[in-house]
Amino acid sequence: MILINRASQSFMTHARVWYLIDAKDQICGRLASFIGQILQGKTKPIYHHAVDVGDYVVVINTKDIVLTGTKWDKKLYRHHTGYPGGLKEIRAKVLHKKDETRVLWRAVNGMLPKNNLRPVWMKRLYLFEGEKHPYAENIFVKLEAPSPLPRRLVEYTAKEIVNYPKIF
Repeated sequence: MILINRASQSFMTHARVWYLIDAKDQICGRLASFIGQILQGKTKPIYHHAVDVGDYVVVINTKDIVLTGTKWDKKLYRHHTGYPGGLKEIRAKVLHKKDETRVLWRAVNGMLPKNNLRPVWMKRLYLFEGEKHPYAENIFVKLEAPSPLPRRLVEYTAKEIVNYPKIF
């Protein structure tokens, strides 16, 4: 039996932890849902819906996220300028070319509850297009993304391809 100091256990429960997530080849909606739960603090035993107990999340490689099907061409993001006739629309592909972090930011923002804590949670989300980020010393643990990556055909050895079971 391993004895754990209650003080350190309580500190880890109540401390705000920094997580690193690699978004390379991850489905945008599933990743956004996963990030939203961490930002709200739903992964902690002290979670309460009206209390801010969430953690920090740093996401790298947002330029390599995936939208399934034809969403890159058909998904529209809308906003209104406040002026008459000011409804603006932009396709996901165009938005991603302008700012490679914005598609994931909008997805996470949409996954969070629409209440007064949402801006507070979103301030703890840091998105980066590439591998580099200035928060390396703060990172507590690198999390595995929610969708496991399948191996590509070029990643299999010739022996594995030959020994793969044949259906017919």
